[in-house]
Amino acid sequence: MRKLLVIGIGAGNPDHMTVQAIDGLNRADVLFIPDKGAKKNDLAELRRRICDRFVTNPGSRRVEFDVPVRAEPAPSYRSTVDDWHEAIAAIYESLIRDELSQDGCGAFLIWGDPSLYDSALRILERVRMRGNVEFELEVIPGITAVQALAAGHKMALNRIGDAVQITTGRRLTEEGLPDTAGSTVVMLDGKCAFNTLGDKDLVIHWGAYLGTPDEILISGRLGDVGDEIAKTREEARRKKGWIMDTYLLRKPGEPEEE
Repeated sequence: MRKLLVIGIGAGNPDHMTVQAIDGLNRADVLFIPDKGAKKNDLAELRRRICDRFVTNPGSRRVEFDVPVRAEPAPSYRSTVDDWHEAIAAIYESLIRDELSQDGCGAFLIWGDPSLYDSALRILERVRMRGNVEFELEVIPGITAVQALAAGHKMALNRIGDAVQITTGRRLTEEGLPDTAGSTVVMLDGKCAFNTLGDKDLVIHWGAYLGTPDEILISGRLGDVGDEIAKTREEARRKKGWIMDTYLLRKPGEPEEE
């Protein structure tokens, strides 16, 4: 039976690769490299460099494939994402069927960790449910942008006895920051949702291109650095054509004991 490895390759620094991930790359007959277009060619190039550096298996080959662009949410975010995932599932199915032998091993290289705000596992489950190709699945974890953010700012994610929440920019805009939030990590925020919050005394730790030579880090009181982050983010996005960033929000000081 075909085997698929879903490998977390870290937040952008090749040094994030674990021994387990490197072993997985070298077990694969085929390494699947997604291409998200010219504006995000850096992302495909980083995957290529990781393969150049770590793959020693002379029998492995790379197969690059185009990733369809997700439509703007209409009529709803969930339905738009569902349609997008269905299109990618059809691509995955053809890759597995056409590029892997019946007993072959293929690998998908996933930014960060496959378990955190990545859809590869859900899409592969769609492929399995179609029933047209059979495969075994193995997941190899990786370093996330959340860990890289904490490392870059030299901080712990949690305060003593406090909770950590992970959410998205869209939900932060719609719901605000919960009263019970301790440290809140925000991902997938393309519109600087932190500037919609009324509490400007919150502390923000922001980072972009984490772990790479282009890494940018800014932290401080939200009311003091929020506009600076928004401006820096837009300038960086315009310069490179894309941006990957995340941030942590928390109230100043230590949480009070109940």
